[in-house]
Amino acid sequence: MGVDMTVLIADWSWLERVPPRDRLPRLREAWYADETGLWDYDVPSVEGDWSWPRGDNASFFALYEFRRTLGSYKPHFWAGERWEAVRDHAKPVIRTDLDTLLLGLFWQGSCTGVEPPDPTADFFGDDPGTAYGKLVSQPPDGVRELASTWERLAPRLDALRPDFTRHAASPDGWIPDFDAFAGLLEDWGRVLTEAAQRGWGVVGLKE
Repeated sequence: MGVDMTVLIADWSWLERVPPRDRLPRLREAWYADETGLWDYDVPSVEGDWSWPRGDNASFFALYEFRRTLGSYKPHFWAGERWEAVRDHAKPVIRTDLDTLLLGLFWQGSCTGVEPPDPTADFFGDDPGTAYGKLVSQPPDGVRELASTWERLAPRLDALRPDFTRHAASPDGWIPDFDAFAGLLEDWGRVLTEAAQRGWGVVGLKE
């Protein structure tokens, strides 16, 4: 069994209505609620699109369905590994923006020697009694910065294709080629863009 991740965007002002230690449980409980309709068997989820909840908390969060991940965290992890394999061969302008984007999301930056800090540690608190944690988190200001980074990077990303194919492609696994890598980043771009437009934060809940 592996680790699953559910990516949500959420209204930070709604979460701020409760103490830090209660904010992550509040988001999780709102997502789990039957009234959202997200758990109805007859409501299909569409990969590469949003699932908007119903109910009392409908205006405070939304769920994004990543393509070709089956809800697993593994594709995100392996995207980070593929980036490490090709990073030294990327053009400096692409390397800088991809470092910024991936460090702000799911990459631990092991080849840079710099471990990214948790930008929401104070907001959510550090309660060991919380049963489940978060794999990705960005507050609204961090989301805006990453959305701007993606906007710059997106039209240049295809320039990485030849180097990725030469140094990072692997026929086995979750991210076998450049198209899979770029597709995952495009999904993250949609998440960041939508959250930035709403002034919301992003949370990847660990399941």
